[in-house]
Amino acid sequence: MQKQPNPNVIAIYSRKSRFTGKGESVGNQVELCRAYIRTAFGDLCADGAVVFEDEGFSGGNLNRPGFQKMMRAARQRQFRAVVVYRLDRISRSISDFSALIQELGRLQIDFVSIRESFDTSSPMGRAMMYIASVFSQLERETIAERIRDNMQELAKTGRWLGGTTPTGYTSEAVQTVTVDGKTKRACKLKLIPQEADIVRTIYQLYSETDSLTMTEAELLRRQIHTKTGRNFTRFSIKGILQNPVYLLADPDAYRYFVDKQAGLCSPAGDFDGERGILAYNRTDQEKGRATLYLPPSEWIVSVGQHPGLIPGRVWVRVQESLERNKAKSYRKPRSNEALLTGLLWCRCGSRMYPKLSRPAADGKPVYAYVCKQKEHSKRSLCSCPNASGGRLDAAVVEQVKQLAGDRDVFLTLLEKSKRSYTGSREESPPMLEDLRQQQVLTRRKITALLDALADFGGSAASVHLKERLEELHAQDAALQSRIQELESAPPQNTLSPAELDLLRQLLAVFRDSLDRMSVEQKRAALRTLVQKVVWDGTWAHVVFFGAEDETPDGLTPGPGAEANSVEPGGPESMNPRESSGHPGHWVESGALGADSPDSALWGEDSK
Repeated sequence: MQKQPNPNVIAIYSRKSRFTGKGESVGNQVELCRAYIRTAFGDLCADGAVVFEDEGFSGGNLNRPGFQKMMRAARQRQFRAVVVYRLDRISRSISDFSALIQELGRLQIDFVSIRESFDTSSPMGRAMMYIASVFSQLERETIAERIRDNMQELAKTGRWLGGTTPTGYTSEAVQTVTVDGKTKRACKLKLIPQEADIVRTIYQLYSETDSLTMTEAELLRRQIHTKTGRNFTRFSIKGILQNPVYLLADPDAYRYFVDKQAGLCSPAGDFDGERGILAYNRTDQEKGRATLYLPPSEWIVSVGQHPGLIPGRVWVRVQESLERNKAKSYRKPRSNEALLTGLLWCRCGSRMYPKLSRPAADGKPVYAYVCKQKEHSKRSLCSCPNASGGRLDAAVVEQVKQLAGDRDVFLTLLEKSKRSYTGSREESPPMLEDLRQQQVLTRRKITALLDALADFGGSAASVHLKERLEELHAQDAALQSRIQELESAPPQNTLSPAELDLLRQLLAVFRDSLDRMSVEQKRAALRTLVQKVVWDGTWAHVVFFGAEDETPDGLTPGPGAEANSVEPGGPESMNPRESSGHPGHWVESGALGADSPDSALWGEDSK
């Protein structure tokens, strides 16, 4: 028999897209909804109403923590109705709203909007609600289109419209006075000489090597860092090389944009080789998916008010090289036998990833785990030998199987792992949204400071305002870098509590079942118990969830991890540094011997 919704509980949902204390705040919405519930359902339901809130989240989609929590409670039928202050508090998307109403109807949960007096308990109420949602989406799309049109018109003036300032520049406010005496504020990019030299170096290195990897390695060797103090990656280098903000507006640049059919907003006479280029509409960004990069034919291009850095012929040649090298770029294998992907760390603190080499005589792929920092820096920052993938995987699996022999210890670790994974599953999805929200707030602060700087530009306070503005720009750049990193990261295979309970039953007979698992199942099983594995070139150090860690070289795992060490070739040699409370195995990679067919992948550096 299907479970019925709790008849004595009403849910209140409130949302506001900006963090303010004015207008229809989430608190005001809740009180108005509670007053309606008191009138329609009685004091008991009003006092016991469950409140779900989202402040600072857009109504354009349903990726909101409070809303998702409410829907999980609805699927468990914890309440009989959802009450909102206004229809667009739930969603401004027709498709999302329609799917929501259908799901609530299937769950026998009513939906009430007190502002429009809609109630899904009647056919007329449902019909009117769908009509209202159409106009709500129309309003949202009209506002968005008007904003895009205004931004495009402003872009044609060559002014800086905000956002993350590119490496080599900072944003400064400029005041202008119109013919009727009104003061207007605009922004332009101001050159930072030290960062500009880094940009020129990047273009020079790439022009000489024709390789993102070699450029990255040389920057690492010279210890040249980004404006946020981090190492340059191929991704960040490519972003600088493709950014037309550094391009001098000269005849070569003009011909390039004409050939690419870009939307040119400046005449040919403005391409005099003195100022730089500003290009807008280069990306298509939408919450919940990776950024899409649009072709030059979609760009809006104008001559800016900032100095350019790279001559047109050099910049165009770099674009042609990047386009040619697309086909030669390294692609990580989407499907391989590696079990420790995402778990294995080098002694230097960098991740290690599997790299395929020659196939074995039986046709099976042969792979080694390679330190990312060593690979990118061409051994200038790390010289740790590679680890034989097949042998290390087998050794870690064998260690876990031995652990499974002690049933009490094994189940204790599994329970601790369950708590850890359940917590990370709840925390990880909102991480990207939280970073985006932080970036929105940071950019609002930047805009407010620019307004203040325009008003107090000649005062002593302007010095402090500029310092704070630089801090916020650096913070915004760091947030943007982290957002791009998360957007481009592959999805993690986390386990739900139900999946963990099922896995617990499976792992109760771990010794017998592990060998019959698929590669994906083995990875999931290892991630349930193993927090990480640290490879120092000699020892493989396994860190389990649940107890103290003895990770070498100062690498510190998360709180409450147990460290054991395994023999890459098998369990024969006991750990000479074994502590009384933590059994494990250690072995030197040299034990394989120089004549071993895998010695090039195990005890020696990769070529």
